[in-house]
Amino acid sequence: MIKKSFEILNNTLIFLKYNLFLIYGENNGLKKDIIENIKKTILVKDSNVEFMSLNEADIQNNEEIFNNILYSGSLFSKKKVLIIKDAKGKIIKQIEEVVDNYPEGIKIIILSDLLDKKSALRNFFEKNTRTLTIPCYPDNEKDLEIIATLEFKKNNIILSRESINLLIEKSNFDRGNLKNEIEKIISFSNGKGEVTIEQVRSLINFAGEYKSDSLINECLCGNIQQYKKILSESYLNTINQILLFRILNKKILRLLNMKKVEKNYKDIESLINASKPPIFWKEKSIVKKQLYIWKVNDLQKMIKEINNIELICKRKPQISKIVFFDLFSRICTKANSFS
Repeated sequence: MIKKSFEILNNTLIFLKYNLFLIYGENNGLKKDIIENIKKTILVKDSNVEFMSLNEADIQNNEEIFNNILYSGSLFSKKKVLIIKDAKGKIIKQIEEVVDNYPEGIKIIILSDLLDKKSALRNFFEKNTRTLTIPCYPDNEKDLEIIATLEFKKNNIILSRESINLLIEKSNFDRGNLKNEIEKIISFSNGKGEVTIEQVRSLINFAGEYKSDSLINECLCGNIQQYKKILSESYLNTINQILLFRILNKKILRLLNMKKVEKNYKDIESLINASKPPIFWKEKSIVKKQLYIWKVNDLQKMIKEINNIELICKRKPQISKIVFFDLFSRICTKANSFS
């Protein structure tokens, strides 16, 4: 049986009649929230519960451990909750046997990354009326805005809409990252009420990364004047080459993955809107321009060149700054010739 994540979070208690849960998807923050909700709800009903965890590989390597947990008594409690992590579906036979001969007093929660529709594990859980499947898709801007707004309201903190947008952008659409940034602001505020956007920027250490992100976006768009302006303002003396390489590589890989599936969409707007993780609204026009400029072959060549330049920078630090910015200048010039 399939249930949506918000149904579980809003009313966990009614779903505890199920003993087998499959929680899958790329939204790790959401999976963590669901697990915490299930734990809290179970403990409210009965505090005498033992929580254990295994990786799927542990069960494959030693099935006896799994059977002992399921079918042996415990010195500490009558009830157990077993969390199986990193599941790929290789223990599907063991899970099928558990459903057929289900032991009393135990719940099993299986955690997995994204599973396609052909996955035997996913199909088994979705079709079986005695099991519960909870897909965890990436959060969108509205989901994260609601999370942030509720947390700040609960703690009597006032933030502008611009500040909340900044937090969402910083989180990279991961609710786990967002909650970490929210905790910083809650600790800083200490009941003071309003927190300014300047304070938010400082607390989340956003300024340096924001400028690096802007520098690389201008570079990939071929906006030579803006690229040079950010460069002169931000990198007069020292540069964080690792950070810039990381951001550049991440953006190129995103463009490459999008270009590879571009033919499956009627237009670039549809492609951008379907992107996972979602593209922040402020960056959509930038990504659109970059998709028009760059071809698959160009992006593949850039990834190889980035790897080579990074190796040179590590081996020959005395010339690292020269070859590093030579690469960026060539990318920007090439993009400018298309734009």
